[in-house]
Amino acid sequence: MRYLVLLKAAQPTTPPPPGLLEAIMKLGADATAAGALLDTAGLAPSAAGARVTLEGGGLSVTDGPFAEAKETISYALYEVRSKEEAVEWTSRFMKLHRDLWEGWDGVAEVLKVFGPEDFGGQG
Repeated sequence: MRYLVLLKAAQPTTPPPPGLLEAIMKLGADATAAGALLDTAGLAPSAAGARVTLEGGGLSVTDGPFAEAKETISYALYEVRSKEEAVEWTSRFMKLHRDLWEGWDGVAEVLKVFGPEDFGGQG
């Protein structure tokens, strides 16, 4: 099963502390070696994006930035056996931020990506 993790956070008021990037890279290497992590990347601020809306039969395009308090700042794509395993990898990532970056707050959404198993096919 694949899970997409979207990380949302407000613009930090302090720079990332020493050691955080190294810890994140090690966790990513561990997840890759375990066969769980397929892809990950940071995302540009919403000011560089656009929103395409279909409503009432009409399409509209709105350039960013968007008014949300927390920006979607990165994603990770996991191939795992269960939602619990995706949550475990995500929790490990969030704990690095808790332990190494005082005052950093964020939200990680763990979303299942539909696969053949969701439509009666072989998984």
